Amino acid sequence: MARRLKPSLYISVDIEADGPIPGPYSMLSIGAAVAGRQDADGYAATDPEADTFYRELRPVGDAFVPEALAVSGLDRDRLAAEGGEPAAVMGEFSAWVREVSTGAQPVMCGYPASYDWTFLYWYLMRYTGESPFGHSGCMDMKTLYATKARLPLRAVAKGTMPRELLSRRRHTHHALDDAIEQAELFSNLMAWQGEPGSGAV
Repeated sequence: MARRLKPSLYISVDIEADGPIPGPYSMLSIGAAVAGRQDADGYAATDPEADTFYRELRPVGDAFVPEALAVSGLDRDRLAAEGGEPAAVMGEFSAWVREVSTGAQPVMCGYPASYDWTFLYWYLMRYTGESPFGHSGCMDMKTLYATKARLPLRAVAKGTMPRELLSRRRHTHHALDDAIEQAELFSNLMAWQGEPGSGAV
């Protein structure tokens, strides 16, 4: 008898950081929104505002890239005094992921996932010792679109996508706003059948 697979619960995650890599640089905020659930019957989107998580974190070092910090508009001095301790924040995040994904396997999705996942996984392992997503439970929206559109990955940007796939929300570089926006994009991509004539299904 075949083993029944757990459904996947897709969680859109966006982080804002003050540099290109974790360790020398810091994750300053994290936002997450449940996008939808997939089982043997298909994918079902959820209201991305219904289950969300947002926290701001204390920087873990003194190094930062001014251009990266400017993107988010976050104040490192304020966060040094008021930001959550990374261990506490990541513990709260892990508990939230496990709660919203009861009965399913959580999967992080991002645009692009590579940057956000790098910080997310490093912080989870560094400060909690484990990841509710495992070591590879992430999906990249750029790759998902490129596959369905049969395009080279390097040809993909949000500006190349059909307008109906994009969220009508603004990309604000506030981690929760962007997680919600990208949750809508993910659900649209999961439902999309591909460009006419592309052969994508």
